Amino acid sequence: MDTLALILMVIGALNWGLIGLLRFDLVAALFGDMTVLSRIVYALVGLAGIWGIALLFRRDGKKHE
Repeated sequence: MDTLALILMVIGALNWGLIGLLRFDLVAALFGDMTVLSRIVYALVGLAGIWGIALLFRRDGKKHE
């Protein structure tokens, strides 16, 4: 799950980089502007970001117990 979350976070970061530098939204270009599919992609990237917050609080990639 961590790897999937990291992949989605990288996709989101690259998309935001393209938006900031080139004013080009890759997700919208691939799936349409705010279509159901593009909204799912945005939601998954957002959920991955929330999952990534938990990664910040782990030591050596393991959960604290």
